[in-house]
Amino acid sequence: MIDQIQPAQLADWITAKSSAGPTLVLDVREAWEVQTASVKANGFELQCMPMNTIPARVDELSRDQPIACLCHHGARSMQVAAFLAQQGFAHVANIAGGINAWSSQVDHTVPTY
Repeated sequence: MIDQIQPAQLADWITAKSSAGPTLVLDVREAWEVQTASVKANGFELQCMPMNTIPARVDELSRDQPIACLCHHGARSMQVAAFLAQQGFAHVANIAGGINAWSSQVDHTVPTY
């Protein structure tokens, strides 16, 4: 199952999944997007892996680790979350609204674009 969480709910999701290990926020945006606006890892691991590289790199990710996917507005990250769930990943979430919502809900210093 893919959890849909708002950026402001991420800390609660991390707490709920803590027994499965440290949470990874998987930023699936392109490198130029990450350079434009990025989250700061706070209570989670952060890894940037552009969406189009994930099928070839899926084995770099742990199927048991909680993974919350992040993109610009939430559409690409939802596709990646669905792909990961199909590949047998146990704890997957989509950060609804993406980095844009992160800027308004969590960290106002993160630029919007």
